[in-house]
Amino acid sequence: MGLYGYIWMTSGRAQILLALLSVFIFLLDLVPLELQRRIVNDAIGNKVFAELVWLCGVYALTTLVQGLAKLAWNVYRNSTGEATSRRLRLETFAAALRHPEPDAAAKEGVGVSIILSEADPVGLFVATSVSEPVLHGGVLLSVFAYLIYLQPWMALVALTLFVPQCLFVPMVQRAINRRTESRIRVMRSLSTDIVAETAEGVPERESRSYHQRVGSIYSLNMQIYRRKYSMNFLINLLYHLGTIGILFVGGLFVMQGRTEVGTVVAFISGLTKVNDPWNDLVTFFRDMTNARVKYQLIAKVLDDQDPGEAAKKSAS
Repeated sequence: MGLYGYIWMTSGRAQILLALLSVFIFLLDLVPLELQRRIVNDAIGNKVFAELVWLCGVYALTTLVQGLAKLAWNVYRNSTGEATSRRLRLETFAAALRHPEPDAAAKEGVGVSIILSEADPVGLFVATSVSEPVLHGGVLLSVFAYLIYLQPWMALVALTLFVPQCLFVPMVQRAINRRTESRIRVMRSLSTDIVAETAEGVPERESRSYHQRVGSIYSLNMQIYRRKYSMNFLINLLYHLGTIGILFVGGLFVMQGRTEVGTVVAFISGLTKVNDPWNDLVTFFRDMTNARVKYQLIAKVLDDQDPGEAAKKSAS
């Protein structure tokens, strides 16, 4: 069973509810953009106090409703993820009890690694597996549609911000994934060493191996951090270049009478709204690939420890 098959089996109803709540939240995200434009152009531009009070009141109410919806969304999705982490830990422990292996230290070490460090990332991804792309993808599409409606040429400047990222993000993430898988395998070997040492003591030769594995984990972690934060640096740089581009083009259009100041304000606010969900989608893509690697390694252990189930699957 693949990762998303497992997600649907264990939390399908919760994922549907989270997706519907995500749609509600990203539709509300459009309201402040239009309100900002109207406050600047209509209420302030025409010096109408009553309209200013009304629009600011609607803005405050929208912010409150959206904040409460996000609060419910965050609590419920994390509850779903924690339930999955608990299930994985229980399944790993139950499989170890049902099928004790001759190489007890190795199997216990892998089980300890899964229970303590590998179940949580998979559980956390289950919490975000559907709702995150729905919410952040919906924000991106809806905000860009609104910006194109306001001023197509300025929207084109904003869109060019994302083209280079679509090229280098997947490439860097693949390099991170390879090192993540290597790190998991080294961590499992390290857990095996700890279990063996606790049970019967370890010779000097194996103690040296333990120190080498600790060094390998440090090296792999630093390689991951360098690639991860280099990617974040490039994303932030492109965001600021996009902001400069919008200010330049928008300022030029205002001078030429082709747009209004409120539209430029809405574009700057819209770019901020787009940048955050884009970063969240990049993080989601990173978490998805990491969770898939970890889930496949966990599923392999559970299948290996349950030969009866494997026989049933092959018979069917």
